[in-house]
Amino acid sequence: MSTRVFRYGILGVLGAFFVLPLVAMLDFSTRGGLQGGRNLTAWRAITEDADLLRAILVSLELAVLSSLAMLVLLLPTMVWVHLRLPWLKRPVEFLCLLPLVIPAIVLVVGIAPLYSWVSYFFGNSALTLTFVYVVLVLPYAYRALESGLSTMDLKTLSEAARSLGAGWGTVLWRVVLPGMRAAVLSAALLTVALVLGEFTLASLLNFPTLQVAINLTGKRDAALSIAVSLAALLLAFGLLMTLSLIAGRRRTARLAEPLAPAEEKA
Repeated sequence: MSTRVFRYGILGVLGAFFVLPLVAMLDFSTRGGLQGGRNLTAWRAITEDADLLRAILVSLELAVLSSLAMLVLLLPTMVWVHLRLPWLKRPVEFLCLLPLVIPAIVLVVGIAPLYSWVSYFFGNSALTLTFVYVVLVLPYAYRALESGLSTMDLKTLSEAARSLGAGWGTVLWRVVLPGMRAAVLSAALLTVALVLGEFTLASLLNFPTLQVAINLTGKRDAALSIAVSLAALLLAFGLLMTLSLIAGRRRTARLAEPLAPAEEKA
């Protein structure tokens, strides 16, 4: 009994720690100002601010592009290393975790001169931040995908598929991906969260992303900037809950499968 009370007490404290700032943000963004009362003026202004909407669209596009680029680059590499080059696992892990210990300002100093060439070949579009964001998300995506690969008997499954005539593309698409869907969703969600919350690189490279727009909006309308920030947090929370539900359903279905033959015999 005491253990249960202690557990619920810890969960309550942690819940309050995370929920109270969100409630304060909602309270601030709905204040009526000098007129008093409550209103949704700041929330309605989100759909009326053209620059803010453009920044939101750019960040969503960056989130999608960064997630796809990360999966295309990292997943086949990790599968190949696991199957054919296991001695490269540590070096690949070191390279993927390296951006975690390099401050963003240092990355900007190194990347800024390169962006003159990026702009020359790809144009001066904010979507070119995809290259940087893929590098930034490597540590988190690597850990998420590694946890999925470690739960699979990848060598046996791939050899079985290859013996039946499947190519490497088929193995990756129809054998690896279905077995680690939750890990792939986790990596994609982490990428989306990083892109929606990243400010330093976009600001110093002068690209109009969501966080840059929130910073500029806060200088003229604090309630609007808080409303947009809260909306972004709720979006990330909704994605996390969706991932948890998908992973939970797949785990329940997987646990129920071995019981089917026994139920039929009974």
